[in-house]
Amino acid sequence: MRVLIAGFQHETNTFAPSKADWPAFNRGDGFPAFSHGEAMVQTMHGVNIPIAGFMDFAQQQGWQLKPSVWAGASPSAHITEEAFENISHAILADAKALDFDAIYLDLHGAAVAEHVDDCEGELFERLRAIVGAQMPIVASLDSHANVTQRMLTLADAITCYRTYPHIDMAETGRRAGQLLAERIQRAKRQSVSVKRLPFLISLNAQSTMIEPNRSFTQQLVSHDNVSHCSVNFSTGFPAADFSECGPVLWGYGEQAEAIIEKFYTQLVDGRAAWRLTVEDAKTTVQKALQLAQESDRPVIIADTQDNPGAGGDSNTTGVLHALLAAGAGMRFPGQVALGLLFDPQAALAAHNAGVGKTVHMGIGKSVDTGWQGMSEAPVTREWLVKSVSDGQVTLEGPMMSGLSIKLGPCALLEAEGVQVCVVSGKKQMLDKELYRFLGVQPETMKILVNKSSVHFRAAFAPIASHILVTKAPGPMAANPADLPWTRLPAAMQTQP
Repeated sequence: MRVLIAGFQHETNTFAPSKADWPAFNRGDGFPAFSHGEAMVQTMHGVNIPIAGFMDFAQQQGWQLKPSVWAGASPSAHITEEAFENISHAILADAKALDFDAIYLDLHGAAVAEHVDDCEGELFERLRAIVGAQMPIVASLDSHANVTQRMLTLADAITCYRTYPHIDMAETGRRAGQLLAERIQRAKRQSVSVKRLPFLISLNAQSTMIEPNRSFTQQLVSHDNVSHCSVNFSTGFPAADFSECGPVLWGYGEQAEAIIEKFYTQLVDGRAAWRLTVEDAKTTVQKALQLAQESDRPVIIADTQDNPGAGGDSNTTGVLHALLAAGAGMRFPGQVALGLLFDPQAALAAHNAGVGKTVHMGIGKSVDTGWQGMSEAPVTREWLVKSVSDGQVTLEGPMMSGLSIKLGPCALLEAEGVQVCVVSGKKQMLDKELYRFLGVQPETMKILVNKSSVHFRAAFAPIASHILVTKAPGPMAANPADLPWTRLPAAMQTQP
């Protein structure tokens, strides 16, 4: 069997300040850079992402792959029309030119363009216009997908991640391969059962490493194994202002409808368990200092509202100001670090000065959060340049293991005992290598501030004494109710 494969990944925060233009899909910072044909296969081989898992499964089945396009960019505001149309055109051109028997798509499921609310559904529809209604099409999605009715209607089968942090990405690609194999064997589509939850869930509450999603996901997988249904739960990406934003349950198989109805009732009745309280930066830093004094392992602070994995630009300074005001670096000299701070100008200035030199400058940026006014001012100090790097990093943690990224000129700066990893490319702090490449050894630190919401837990929870989540002003609201929604249905609640 011949299978056309393609990947298109973007998580769109429609409230965020920066859009994903065509260059964003070609830089290769948060995701591998745009690639086409066999180059895409070589780039993805052995990496923990869905398309790599699908390729492994296909090889075991003896299928012939027809590689099309890989395109991924860091989460941000809308995809520009040019970028989406370039990606769509490349995939559709291959769909017209190549010979194949089925299609697999590695998608995110929460992509919004300037001119299209549902990018994945739009891509399915354009493909169907070329290949017809009978061509098998399967896809894998992120568990933060805002799954639309159009996606579910046009695809033969869709599955999504079952972990957050997403350590099962390649496994999800293999599961999509199994769904395609079953679809070919049946020679017809199965009907899909769907239930949409009536409330949004904060990203921080969605983690499968904490309750309630840890137990709920275990139940879902257990039912899936016993019933031989493919049942899926997307917790949704709660920062995309369009009518189908939100959590969705869906599945395939004879027992899927009953199982989904049971899970839907359980989730709605237990909605209070998904509520979240997050404290401000000043309060969180004071708590971290007390805990660090008594701990022999680092205290981790998640700077969730500037998470570049959810539309932030990784450049706000609220937590850094709080650390310096509290004298964190004076209490624990050289044992307090923050990463990653996106500031290409500061990184370049550090490179020009050289290691061991000091540079008087402001780092970070005051940004318009779009929903709570301006964030704090840049932090101006005499910064000591501790190390520099060209930003070439290969990740080794549970997420995206084996992926090589390019962050451009980077530097480790220190002032008043606080170290800051300053980079020229946006990347969520989800791997310990993102500290180590600049000389910070995470295990030896007292306090680490990670610009991340949940993904950091996979690599950092094993070394942490405590994990605290804080909210300093930034583009990604910890509480979806804080955002100025305009297009949600009246029945959709912005919190559980």
